[in-house]
Parts: sequence; C-alpha cells; structure tokens
Amino acid sequence: MKTSILIVAVIQFFILTSCNTKGKPSADESINENVVNFDWLLGSWERKGEEQGKETFENWKKISESEYSGIGFTIQDGDTVKQEKIKLIKQNGKWDLIVKVPDEAESVLFKMTTFDAGSFTCENDSLDFPKLIKYWKYNGNLKAVVSGDDMEISFEFEKMK
Repeated sequence: MKTSILIVAVIQFFILTSCNTKGKPSADESINENVVNFDWLLGSWERKGEEQGKETFENWKKISESEYSGIGFTIQDGDTVKQEKIKLIKQNGKWDLIVKVPDEAESVLFKMTTFDAGSFTCENDSLDFPKLIKYWKYNGNLKAVVSGDDMEISFEFEKMK
C-alpha cells in the first residue's frame, strides 16, 4: 500500500513539474509577443465623479495592430482647459505610451513595464510627475492612475453610449 501511494505521489510530482508552470511573463517577454491587444481601450469614455462644472473625456481608436491613439481633454464652462494626445505604439518589438501636451514642445515617453489582457503599466522614472501611468478595465469601466513620489491621481471613466 505504501509503495502504491509513493508511486502515485512521484507520478503526480513529475506531471506537475513537467506542466508549463511559467508564471506571469516578464515585461520584456510579454511585450514582445505579437498577440498584444489593447482593444478594451477603444471608444469614448467620460470621467465619473468629476468636479462640478467640469467634464473630462478620453477617446481611443485603433490605428493599426501596432498603434492606438487617444485624446484626453477636460472642458470647464464650455472651454477646453486641458488636453493631451496619447499613443500606445509598438516600436522595436516593445510597447510604449507617448503623451503629448500642447503646452510642451516634446512628447513624453513611458516604457511599458507590465500588461495583461485588461491592464497595462508604463513608467518614466526621469520625471517628477507622473512617473507611472496605469490603465485597467474594471466592471465595464476604464480606470487609470497617474502617480509620482508623493502624489497619486485616480480616474474612473464610464463608456459613453
């Protein structure tokens, strides 16, 4: 009886260890995959819980298999008070987030460090703020956070109909 139990345990051990036990891929491994899809970003989104008198929106579209384009803007009293153009682009086999604010001469590059089927995180440690930008889909809404050393701003967007 003990021999049978030992044989079964050894067989289970070999079966389990021979299975692909690879965990979540590292950023370099997963970002190089050709199956990356950020289609969950697509559409027009409105920020929930915005301050009285303000409306904030993001609109995302797919340009190609290697590029997504977004625009974020805030309207207050009928005027656009903030705007940024956002791109998710695959360059040299890796995904990056590029943000361009009209007041700045240069775009800012954030390297994608992690992602999965419904989220991604991008970082640029050379900036004061933000150093990190994260997007994820949650209960049909689009969530985002931008953060730096001592500050974090959270966003929740609802898909517009």
